Amino acid sequence: MAHFLSLLPAIWPWLILIAGQISVISGHQAMGLTLLAVFGGIALVLGLATPLAVAIAVAGLLGAAVLSRLSGPAALIGHLALILWCLALGAHLVPGFHNLLVLDQVRAGPESSEFSMYLNLDKPLVLFAVLLAWPRITQSAKLTRRGLLGIGLLALLTLFGLGLISGAVRPEIGLPAWWLIFALSNLFLTCLTEEAFFRGYLQSALIPNTGVAVGITIASLLFGLAHAGGGAALVVFASILGAACGLGYYATGRIWVPVLMHFGFNALHLTLFTYPGPV
Repeated sequence: MAHFLSLLPAIWPWLILIAGQISVISGHQAMGLTLLAVFGGIALVLGLATPLAVAIAVAGLLGAAVLSRLSGPAALIGHLALILWCLALGAHLVPGFHNLLVLDQVRAGPESSEFSMYLNLDKPLVLFAVLLAWPRITQSAKLTRRGLLGIGLLALLTLFGLGLISGAVRPEIGLPAWWLIFALSNLFLTCLTEEAFFRGYLQSALIPNTGVAVGITIASLLFGLAHAGGGAALVVFASILGAACGLGYYATGRIWVPVLMHFGFNALHLTLFTYPGPV
């Protein structure tokens, strides 16, 4: 907690962003977008984002807002453009966003390798855009298919076994002093955003056209490829994680299920194993 409190003078704008995320995912779109606008203004004033970055963000959000009213070729082109916009933000390719470095070459434990973590301004915008373009993300709850959900949860546990066998991780139990900022960033800025895009948006759009198995598979492989920067092994692990979360979302229709599956996996990785890998 002391570590988190020491960061508050620098990270407080992100608390507004997270409040906006919670609002939109809970169905309070007007409140969420208002908080996003406040966050954007603060980011501009503090120099966290340039006018160009803000303009690109606003253009994408406005485009997403009209997508649900389009049909035919116009809708297809619009969704392809939105996907490219989202991928560019997620890969930090859009200029003018100054993400805040909060963990610099830290170790979760003595056997863990060093890693750094930023609080992102760009990637979380994806959540707002896909909710504007695909409102059914929060409207598709259904009776739980317990068997599929169970398979998804089992796949998460299997991943740790694969990680141990392959040497990608080693047992290391502990909780680093910076766990709270990690949890806040990972849950909202990473897991919520990624699950809304890959499961709530892409997977949901693919399944009616490709079938359940193919839709989940394609979305999971794309999720894996999004982690290609970490190497081939990470692509495989991320694809399996994506399939597990995809089953969780399809089984329940509730976006918080894959979000918690994704975050729970990352939290167990941090507290029970070397993170992100062994030295």
